[in-house]
Amino acid sequence: MARLRLAFMGSPDFAVPALHALHGAHDVVAVYCQPPRPAGRGQATRPCPVHAAALALGLEVRTPARLRKDTEAQAAFAALDLDAAVVAAYGLILPQAMLDAPRRGCLNIHASLLPRWRGAAPIQSAILAGDAETGITIMQMDAGLDTGAMLLTGRVPIGPHTTAADLHDTLAEMGGDLVLRALAEAPSPVAQPAEGATYAAKLSREDGRIDWTQDAARIDRQVRALNPWPGTFTDLGGAVLKVLAAEPVAGGGAPGVTLDAGLMVGTGGGALRLLRVQAPGRAAMEASAFLRGRPVPPGTRLG
Repeated sequence: MARLRLAFMGSPDFAVPALHALHGAHDVVAVYCQPPRPAGRGQATRPCPVHAAALALGLEVRTPARLRKDTEAQAAFAALDLDAAVVAAYGLILPQAMLDAPRRGCLNIHASLLPRWRGAAPIQSAILAGDAETGITIMQMDAGLDTGAMLLTGRVPIGPHTTAADLHDTLAEMGGDLVLRALAEAPSPVAQPAEGATYAAKLSREDGRIDWTQDAARIDRQVRALNPWPGTFTDLGGAVLKVLAAEPVAGGGAPGVTLDAGLMVGTGGGALRLLRVQAPGRAAMEASAFLRGRPVPPGTRLG
């Protein structure tokens, strides 16, 4: 197909594969992303991953702090004379004037099988809920929150050991492939079903706190869903212990109490063995290595 004149709008790592895919196939005339912000221990101002990737590709980068009330930014977007805009985890809501400006509108790469998991954390929510699969939806954007008509979907199974990090990378690559197909094939939009919509709320660090009264399978999903961010944690002897990997095992006992000397912990239903942990100021390590430096006897309460 002929090369299209595009804008790309995205910010985090998830959006970078799609930017690379589009840059190779079409003319990306502008990249929109979140402004650079302080990050890391020194709080030095850093560009977001899409910003850095766009600069490496020699593309123009625009970082407006807002759009809905910025008529100058809206006019500058319209002046790009776009065939389409592609949006992937951008972080700002597009006003109707911008949605309408490109000849083929704005296409969104969303990391769920819509209408399942609209909102900010679809990857994590799918694992937390125990969904058997998730995927990518290429959507024709409208003014609602992930409510636009669907153009293409791709599916990925969620296995018993799948983490959010695993899904993130798989879905990011799939998103780039599918949006290229959507631009090439121009499939007919299909309205989302009226039933079955769920909302994936934005996560906070507190979502990572383990509630040992939950059953072992639910806590295992929490550990996998929140890996790598915000991560899951519990209290051990007055200090925070990060739980990086775990597995449900046969057994049971009082919730939050260790059942053996190998970090097998009772839950509200079954038991959970901690496999990989991280103590404050220490590197992440296998539970066996952690226990060599700090034994945790049976009957120790976590929480």
